[in-house]
Amino acid sequence: MATQRQPSTSSNAFSFLSKGWREVRDSADADLRLMRDRANSFKNLATSFDRELENFFNSAPPPFAVPAMRTAGPLPPPAEIDFVKKLQPKLKEIRRAYSSPEFSKKVLEKWRPRATIRIDLSAIRNAIVSEVEEEDEDSDATVGFERGKRGRRLSLKEFWGEWVGEAEGEGSGGGDWEPIRALKSRFKDFEKRSSSSEIFDGFKNSEFLEKVKSSLKSMRWDHQDSKEVPPLDVPELLAYFVKQSGPFLDQLGVRRDICDKIVESLYSKRKNQLLFQSLSGDESSVLENGNINDELDLRIASVLQSTGHRYDGGLWTDRGKPLDNERHVAIVTTASLPWMTGTAVNPLFRAAYLSQSAKQKVTLLVPWLCKSDQELVYPSNLTFSSPEEQEVYIRSWLEERIGFRPDFKISFYPGKFSKARRSIIPAGDTSQFIPSRDADIAILEEPEHLNWYHHGKRWTDKFNHVVGVVHTNYLEYIKREKNGALQAFFVKHINNWVARAYCNKVLRLSAATQDMPKSIICNVHGVNPKFLKIGEKIAAERELGQKAFTKGAYFLGKMVWAKGYKELIDLLAKHKTDLDGFKLDVFGNGEDATEVQSAARRLSLNLNFQRGRDHADDSLHGYKVFINPSISDVLCTATAEALAMGKFVVCADHPSNEFFRSFPNCLTYKTSEDFVAKVKEALENEPHPLTPEQRYQLSWEAATHRFMEYSDLDKILNKEKDGANSSTDKRMMAKSMSLPNLSAAVDGGLAFAHYCLTGNEFLRLCTGAIPGTRDYDKQHCKDLNLLPPQVENPIYGW
Repeated sequence: MATQRQPSTSSNAFSFLSKGWREVRDSADADLRLMRDRANSFKNLATSFDRELENFFNSAPPPFAVPAMRTAGPLPPPAEIDFVKKLQPKLKEIRRAYSSPEFSKKVLEKWRPRATIRIDLSAIRNAIVSEVEEEDEDSDATVGFERGKRGRRLSLKEFWGEWVGEAEGEGSGGGDWEPIRALKSRFKDFEKRSSSSEIFDGFKNSEFLEKVKSSLKSMRWDHQDSKEVPPLDVPELLAYFVKQSGPFLDQLGVRRDICDKIVESLYSKRKNQLLFQSLSGDESSVLENGNINDELDLRIASVLQSTGHRYDGGLWTDRGKPLDNERHVAIVTTASLPWMTGTAVNPLFRAAYLSQSAKQKVTLLVPWLCKSDQELVYPSNLTFSSPEEQEVYIRSWLEERIGFRPDFKISFYPGKFSKARRSIIPAGDTSQFIPSRDADIAILEEPEHLNWYHHGKRWTDKFNHVVGVVHTNYLEYIKREKNGALQAFFVKHINNWVARAYCNKVLRLSAATQDMPKSIICNVHGVNPKFLKIGEKIAAERELGQKAFTKGAYFLGKMVWAKGYKELIDLLAKHKTDLDGFKLDVFGNGEDATEVQSAARRLSLNLNFQRGRDHADDSLHGYKVFINPSISDVLCTATAEALAMGKFVVCADHPSNEFFRSFPNCLTYKTSEDFVAKVKEALENEPHPLTPEQRYQLSWEAATHRFMEYSDLDKILNKEKDGANSSTDKRMMAKSMSLPNLSAAVDGGLAFAHYCLTGNEFLRLCTGAIPGTRDYDKQHCKDLNLLPPQVENPIYGW
């Protein structure tokens, strides 16, 4: 074995050495080639320099003409030409020396690997210096001109200046170069025009200067230029302090109208004084016609502007996010189909109808439930294995009802179902599922629900404008639970807290919801177009003399006590004799179905319970009266659908039904006796056909128009088109730039405090959160193809 290893070892060593030598040789050859190339390039450079010198001598101009005062005789050539001629042989010797083979050999002898060649040009420098010194020291030479009366010889720089000067004195003497003559003539013209102030007079009268003056004038406000702004007094400061403290006082239980009365009483006297003083036209018109809050804001802003103060933002405020030319609207909701609930259906329709406008792109963000939660929430054991599969179901359901293909995006965020709350709770930071490039306008469907346990980026920091839409009267549901009054007290203030911290504006569908900060009441929901078509079909049948309604009364809703079943059973049990023979069909599924049905049987009520179904089902078209005694709804979608189909609706005289009172087929009752009377009236008469105006009020087109108006989206989307030139906009812009907003600072502080509290798992569990919902879990990562929370949001430490 040893004898066999020795030859193989020696051969391996030889191959290794030969391989190393080849690499060294190749590297040396490459360096030699590089050196030859550099030597050739220097040789070419020297040849080119010789060629340029010859061209210079051949094209040299004739000597200048001699003035009359000087002696006649041939004029020697210019000094610098003679200097270059003397320098030329030395340059040739330098070129010959560096391009000779001996130089190459010397370089190769001193060669080292990876060395670089440095050409010594000191010889050229020494030759030039010595030649110039010889010219200065030669007192008998006649190569220089006399300059003035000093009678000394000129150096190279001085000679060049003298040459130019004498050429100028010759005028048309042919020795001056054409570019120099043109440059001199332009300098002379500029000197003449500047001496006569022609240039400056033209600049003063130029159109450019007039435009600058007009733009500067337009940037001023007249009241700042001409009239002095009266200073603030103590009542005004107190009024402004109370006004800014209004949201904080609301948290303490002080009603908003009381704060407004305090502000009005403090500011009213000062307002009357200001009306008689000299204020600008815009301000005086606002003081006469505007509301007290705008008047006070404008008053404070005008005083701050008169002092030169500009407010650039505070501790919690954002500087504003850059906008591109295309606007983006993100709609975030708390439920999704096939769960047939209002927060699943209405945001879907809103996204579809908002996407019809070319002004904005729309994204609908809905919760994704794991399979175990889907089995608890979705009806008929319907489940989905992927978000793409559920998206296909959602789009198919929507297109079947609206009749067109909407252009909007559907995205999913992780969610978990809470059995105790019977609702879906977001897991993790919901805002991260909207890319920053699309973070422009956010619509939070149920903002209090979305933000109870929100631990992530503040919505108003990431988005330019955030609108909350309140769907549910949670306080009414909570009051029905154990210790409901105490729980409702805390939930009310938590709802106010998160609405203030995360929304710029809040829309309440009806007055049945709690009064939240920054809120306004408006019904921004419409009716599925399918129900309007059913109503049109029934109206056409009635015009032909056909009997459209062949059945009596019915009730449809999720079978839980809070959805009106308790009120319904109480009314029917109390007036069993008055409604003798009255039969009511009930359609619904829910967690309390067994209890509701057993209570009806125990009271011997004439109720026919059936499984829940779609309100647009053909089996429900023949019913004439829809009964809805619920007082927990904010705005009952089933009531609007029944009116759209041309039916009678018997409902309670409650703020949730305020929008429907204008329809003649809506019969409201205040007492139980009145309920009996309205039911009999509906059964004995025929409904009124809907007018085109009433039909439009129920449509999603009208609801979208109301939403755009009351949420200020129409102003935001059209701001660049027509909002920049009006005096009112200038005035409001001046107010926003000069007025510090105490309320915004408080909102930022509340958001920061909420972020800190929701980051503690113990506090989350104490307030009823689902364990582990601060971040999404592994199953969500697998279903939605997400990075683990530890990777997405790493925590760095020592």
